Amino acid sequence: MTTKSKRVFKIITGIIIFLTLPSLLLFGYIFFKYNEDLPTGVSGEKADLLAHKMLNSLNYEAYKNTNYIVWDFKNRHHYEWQKQDNICDVYWKEFRVTLNLNNPELSKAYVHSFKVENDIAKELKEKALKYFYNDSFWLTAPYTVFNKGTDRQLVGENSLLVTYNSGGDTPGDSYLWEIDETGKPISFKIWASILPIDGLEATWTDWTTTETGAMLPTFHKLLFFGLDMDIIETSK
Repeated sequence: MTTKSKRVFKIITGIIIFLTLPSLLLFGYIFFKYNEDLPTGVSGEKADLLAHKMLNSLNYEAYKNTNYIVWDFKNRHHYEWQKQDNICDVYWKEFRVTLNLNNPELSKAYVHSFKVENDIAKELKEKALKYFYNDSFWLTAPYTVFNKGTDRQLVGENSLLVTYNSGGDTPGDSYLWEIDETGKPISFKIWASILPIDGLEATWTDWTTTETGAMLPTFHKLLFFGLDMDIIETSK
């Protein structure tokens, strides 16, 4: 290797170390500070009572009777969800997918308002479905605690561990809800396959009461990151 080549190699190596070492140190710090084992609790009537208390605090009946929800997630994804029909239009960049959540094969994909087919459509439909599962969960997670395939466990006096055994994009994930004395959720800790750290906590404190009376969140904080939720419209 020539002197010039050695110099270039050293510069490239130095840049790689400079860029990756702080990230590795930060990950290590976060991992050892926040990583937690999944707790265990007790299933049964007390766990279900706490889950019902949480739903009542958020006016679950109003949410259940809300058919149409329009919202933005982080100003990147726009949703127009016909909840009772299980149809949702998902918009991002120049793309739109009309998701048929009961039968995803019937979903339709568009680029610049032109319908597309074949591999392009398949890729857009899969991406839109993943967006919807993730972003709608950050919008409606408390209302899903009695969904089919969920297990509920009481942890301590005011914490509810919910495990999703089926459905969504990553079945098997668990969430530990911290609930205040009124029953309102204030945060949850996450054990999810897509996250490298177990037990990360996200806030659920910025609620708004919508036109239909349903309560929906407008912001979450996860570590150093904020997740903005712009609730545009709800109707029955």
